[in-house]
Amino acid sequence: MRDAEMLPEIAELPKDVPRKGNRITRFIGRYLLDLMGWKIVGHMPNQPRILVAAAPHTSNWDFIIAMLAILSLGIRASYLMKKEAFFWPFAGLFKWLGGVPVARKSAGGMVESLVNWFKLQDKAWLLMTPEGTRRRVDRYKTGFLRVAELAEIPVLLVSWDYPSKRVVLDKVWPLTGDHNADAEAIRQYLREKYTGRITHNQ
Repeated sequence: MRDAEMLPEIAELPKDVPRKGNRITRFIGRYLLDLMGWKIVGHMPNQPRILVAAAPHTSNWDFIIAMLAILSLGIRASYLMKKEAFFWPFAGLFKWLGGVPVARKSAGGMVESLVNWFKLQDKAWLLMTPEGTRRRVDRYKTGFLRVAELAEIPVLLVSWDYPSKRVVLDKVWPLTGDHNADAEAIRQYLREKYTGRITHNQ
């Protein structure tokens, strides 16, 4: 039996998790996820500020499923998105869903900017994909780990598992301070447990 199938289904949010939406938006998210045959399982940490590392990211469908999961749970979560995607008529929708436009070429400056952003928030969940792309990579980027360390926030591992159709909130990962070693350990852990939509991109 896959690990994802043994985890409890998530029904409600702990008190410190940032919230957004209402009964209607939660119903829409749950209805559409259910229509697609997906469930949200795992353990929701009671954390007001957290960095969500979501992988394996192999398909544009990951974004759709993630947004429906966020809607259904009623979480106020932000995510990074290339600024070129924020064009009319979708810019307003992406921002309402939590999108933060970024320039891909400003990697170093982005870490500092995100750390400062976190420090100004009483409650903030930020979703990042460690690969930084939908294509197959030999190693994860370490920017998400540097943000977490400098902002002094935990890292929650979340995965799309397509064979079982589960969005899995897996665990808060213990960081060692060695970004390269942590990134590789996280990559191996998620690759062994979960399967993306396009397996050759994983």
